[in-house]
Amino acid sequence: MQNYNSKFKILAAVSVIVVAVIVLSNSTRRAAPESESGPLDSFAQCLAEKGVTMYGAVWCPYCQNEKQRFGDSFKYVPYVECPENPKLCLEKRIEGYPTWIFPDGRRFEGEQGLEKLSAESGCQLDIRQ
Repeated sequence: MQNYNSKFKILAAVSVIVVAVIVLSNSTRRAAPESESGPLDSFAQCLAEKGVTMYGAVWCPYCQNEKQRFGDSFKYVPYVECPENPKLCLEKRIEGYPTWIFPDGRRFEGEQGLEKLSAESGCQLDIRQ
């Protein structure tokens, strides 16, 4: 009986260690991409600081094109998914996707491209890859 208890305790300890190692390795893997910076991070962050917001829909191919131009840096762009926020999009009079709205009231409908967003916002576009 005592031999069974010892084996059980060892097995339990090994199991806890294995689970801890798995959890730590998974959390480390998830954290790594967050620390990497994209080539357009500062541009996207500048748009956010200036209050420029994109309104769109996940099913909109033009919105997807605009998002792809930013790559991973799009995570910094203020974005409203209109099908999930219909009241806000109605209040903002969103009639087409994507729509970019600037804090001064200017709005641009359709795909704009990075260069036009840079020119209109004053945010420097530095594409070095």
